[in-house]
Parts: sequence; C-alpha cells; structure tokens
Amino acid sequence: MSGLQEALSRCAELVNSSLQAFFEPKLDSDLYRAAYHLLKAGGKRLRPFLAIQSCLAVGGSEKAALPGALAVELLHNFTLIHDDIMDRDLIRRGVPTVHAKWGIPMAILAGDLLFALSFEALSQAEGLVSSERLEKAYELLAQVAVEICEGQSLDMSFEGRLDVSEEEYLSMIEKKTAALFKTSTMLGALLGGGSQEQVEALASYGRSIGLAFQIKDDILGVISEEKVLGKPVGSDLREGKKTIVVIYALEHASSDDRKLLTKVLGSKQCSEEDLKKALEVLSTTGAIEYAYKQARRYVENGLKHLSSLPESRSRRILAELAEFMVTREK
Repeated sequence: MSGLQEALSRCAELVNSSLQAFFEPKLDSDLYRAAYHLLKAGGKRLRPFLAIQSCLAVGGSEKAALPGALAVELLHNFTLIHDDIMDRDLIRRGVPTVHAKWGIPMAILAGDLLFALSFEALSQAEGLVSSERLEKAYELLAQVAVEICEGQSLDMSFEGRLDVSEEEYLSMIEKKTAALFKTSTMLGALLGGGSQEQVEALASYGRSIGLAFQIKDDILGVISEEKVLGKPVGSDLREGKKTIVVIYALEHASSDDRKLLTKVLGSKQCSEEDLKKALEVLSTTGAIEYAYKQARRYVENGLKHLSSLPESRSRRILAELAEFMVTREK
C-alpha cells in the first residue's frame, strides 16, 4: 500500500468512527437515519483528509484537525443530498439517494441538519486553538457554504444554454467544488497553527487540485462504468450539464455531431442509442484529451504552491494526492 493509500485509509477510519459515534445514539429517528445514509455508504473522505494532512503539514496534530475535518465532510454531504434532489438522481455511492429512500421533504431536512451539524462539529475545536483562529474558522465555513450555493446556482443556470464559455464553467466549479477543497486545506492549516503564508499556500494548493478533481469527475462521467462510478454514466448529458468536456465538444464538433449533442443535452427521455452516440462524440472531438490536459495543468500549479511548505511526510502525501486527482478511476 502506498503512503497515500495508507494515509487515506487511516483518515477514513478516523472520520468514519467519529461520525458513527455521533450518529448511532440518534438512529432511532428517521431524520438522523436519512442524514447518516450517504455518510454511512462511504465516500473518499478527501475533504477531511485535506484538512488533516494540511494541519500535520504545518506542525499540528490529528486531534486539532478533526473538528475541521468533520465539519467539511458534513457540509459536503449536505450539498450532495440537495444536489441529488435538484438533479433527480436516484443512485449515489451505489445506494439509493436520500430522497429516493425517504422522500423529498425528509431529504431536505436531512441536508439542513448536516449543514447545522457542520458548525457544531467545528465548535469542538474550542479549547484546542485560540479564539481568534476559531472565529476565522467559522468565517471560512460560512463563506464556503455561500460559495457552494452560488456555484450550484450557476450550474443550474447553464442547463438551458448552449453558449456557456470555458471561463464561465471554471468560475462555476471554483465555487461549487474547488472552494470546499480550498477551505479544507485552510481550516487544517489554521487549526494546526500555521502561519499566514502557510495558510495561503495551502489555500492555493487546495483550489488548484479542487479544479483538477472536478474536471476529472467530468471526464469520468463520460468514460467510466456505472458500477465503478456509483451513478449512471452519461447522467450529466441527460441533465444538460455544461462540463468542460461538453463545452469543448460543442465548439469543435461537426454540424451533425453538434445537432446530436444538442438533442441529447438536457433530455431525460433520450434513447440509450442516442446517448451512446453522444458520448462517442465527446471522445472523437478530442474533448476528453483536452479536459485531461487542463486538469493536469491545475495539478502542476498545486504542486508549485506546496513547495513553500517545510519538507515532511504530510507534504509528500499532499503531493501524491495532487497526482491522484488526475489518475483516479472513480
């Protein structure tokens, strides 16, 4: 097992056991069962991992990082529940989505609960860091919640348009995805006692690999398999998502291929045959290769910012994680 995989496994065990200890006494309630559903189903735990490794990279401890790590994971899962409702997705992490299992009203409440619990989790840092650092941590968590909502709003506004630019797409994923990666690294560095320069370096690293992560997610949505991805392949096309892959393909496809893409985009009822042809167009236009190159560029930028941190095992693991953003298969 590589150093990265070992550290990811350790983080997942720590976060999972902490989440289990919190939720288990309350699982006689449908609300808490619904809120815990996706958390229990697994996930990469990348955001809490970033918080913990960033804390260690500036000389802090796992104990100091854990409140921030739990906060970002709870906030992330709040967004997933609400995203699934808006996108009408029925599968997430290989299990029924929360609204598919408990209904939309309960799913909304479960998401709202996780949002509130993220701040409760962060409050556990009281006494571990100065009041000034904890106040800044609360500000960061509140700010990223706002940014995620803004990013989701942009994503929704793109669905009815065919003229979305790559610049607009990048602005959207910076808010919807990269902002929480950035906040995870900043919270870790802040709770670990990092200097302002270290917090800023890790913020830039987190932003860069967050952008790479989302671009690779868009690629996987085209080339992966449902059993690996945990959700239907091509669902982004059916939902009319304007990913970097779609934007590039629309700009470079032939007239006939562009007509096919526009026919499939946003069509929940499109045939499997048309969906398959549309996915092939995304490949033949070079859109997938282009997207990969952009993800690779952001990874390199993230690695550059890491170089200002002192040499340590955690810095090496964060560098490995940056590479993982573009090599992962799910």
